[in-house]
Amino acid sequence: MLTLKEYRNLIDLGYVPKPMRILDEKEKSAICDEMLAVLLEERNEIAAFSYPYKVKRDLIWGYLNERLPNPVTPRFLEIQDKLFQSETAENGIVDASSFEYEENIALWQGDITRLNTDAVVNAANNALLGCFIPHHKCIDNVIHSRAGVQVRLDCSKIMGAQGEAEPAGCAKITLAYNLPSKYIIHTVGPMVGLSVTDEDRRVLRNCYVSSLNLAREMGLESIAFCCISTGIFGFPNDEAAAIAVGAVKSWLLENGGKMRVVFDVFLDKDREIYKDVLKNTK
Repeated sequence: MLTLKEYRNLIDLGYVPKPMRILDEKEKSAICDEMLAVLLEERNEIAAFSYPYKVKRDLIWGYLNERLPNPVTPRFLEIQDKLFQSETAENGIVDASSFEYEENIALWQGDITRLNTDAVVNAANNALLGCFIPHHKCIDNVIHSRAGVQVRLDCSKIMGAQGEAEPAGCAKITLAYNLPSKYIIHTVGPMVGLSVTDEDRRVLRNCYVSSLNLAREMGLESIAFCCISTGIFGFPNDEAAAIAVGAVKSWLLENGGKMRVVFDVFLDKDREIYKDVLKNTK
């Protein structure tokens, strides 16, 4: 498994603030036309741009989901970034520094791609290339799709050098590109079988510890975690929350408590679970 020291020179990890200028629909539609021309040519399909803007944007979303990590031109990246940064600004950036933190931990319910923490954590698969299913609603798809094609390209470079699947419980970092956060930390959680095993618990705990260690190594001061290994990965929500909170609190205690940690949840039931676990975990 590659360490940060072994792959950091393969990709760009130098964060540069983004302008996040909101475009009007005419500007966004023109960008979609140009992006679609490139993507359709790659697919050997005929371009037809008489569609409404939202239809064209959905086509781009799906095509980028399916696209292999092949190089793109600087022009493609330039217009993609303008479009995606506009969408980020339109969605609204949530300032994580405004949250109420208790022992350096906060709970927030909402879209993790709106948070401006130094890093957001992506629940990745072991190929680390994002989700290839068009318009899939998994967090891996959402984060890659809103950050930009650069994330898949960076992950491909890392995985090509590593030469094997990413082990569960480990973590890698890339720039977040068009997200409000600076970086994305990618970690692979355990896939639960018929029942949760001690190994599943150990691996899930390692996801949090590895992500925090990597954030510290990069000199970051804040990190937001999604719910790792719940949903289709089969980890019970309540037990996953208990492991997550326990791992983070132990890490903060051992490392001086300087990192600010946000537990981001999407479902109401997860919000209530985390409230209870945070209240009752010492």
